[in-house]
Amino acid sequence: MTGAAATTPTPPQRMVAAPPSTAPCARRPRANSARRPPPVGKPRRESPAPAYAGRVQQAGNGGDGELAYCYEVEIVHLLASPLHRYEGRPGDGPRPVPTGAPDEVRQSIQLRAHLGIVGDRHFGHAAHRSASVTVMAVESVEHVERILGLAEPLDPYATRRNILLRGVDVDLLKKARFLLDSGQGAVEFQGHRPANPCAWMDVMLAPGAHQALRGRGGVRCEPLSSGTLAVGRAVLRSSIALETNGGVLF
Repeated sequence: MTGAAATTPTPPQRMVAAPPSTAPCARRPRANSARRPPPVGKPRRESPAPAYAGRVQQAGNGGDGELAYCYEVEIVHLLASPLHRYEGRPGDGPRPVPTGAPDEVRQSIQLRAHLGIVGDRHFGHAAHRSASVTVMAVESVEHVERILGLAEPLDPYATRRNILLRGVDVDLLKKARFLLDSGQGAVEFQGHRPANPCAWMDVMLAPGAHQALRGRGGVRCEPLSSGTLAVGRAVLRSSIALETNGGVLF
């Protein structure tokens, strides 16, 4: 008697997860997000929202302590000032730069962990440790130009922020951990409280700028590592998704 030949079952193949992508940042357009509703009883004048320069890639699982989101940004302006120039009454004007002092406007800045920016007035002061570096979106200044209907562009340096970025909503970085890398190595920051605008903005930018910058003044940060940042293209990695974490301000 001839029987059917026995067949040996093929063992199931083991699925191996692909390694995570090491690409610096994805190149896809930013999706439009819903705007924050205006305060009750205070209708807000709408202005056209320019497209963000930022591109995003989810670089990890987004767990605690992981900088899971990557954005292509531009460092537009850098400033390090040895003194507090907006002191006293705005009508009296800013304090002059001391004779022989280095130029406040920088092409690059040196940062030291938990100390701040070398050459800046807040460097090494314990009282300012959690707020030694201010970061702001240059789109906030452009928002003031639009909302006030200004014919001439404003000077972003008049905001006195240390780092002005283009490409992400910087105001969402409060309480977030993030890093910036302009090609000389990453510098990591911890975002803390908002850098609220002051009445000086009405004098140094334009009448009405103080109100127009409410909620758009940037973030006060503490550097967690040392390094160099330079003007130009850069990468920002964040512990939160800046595209979907709230409204678009611009």
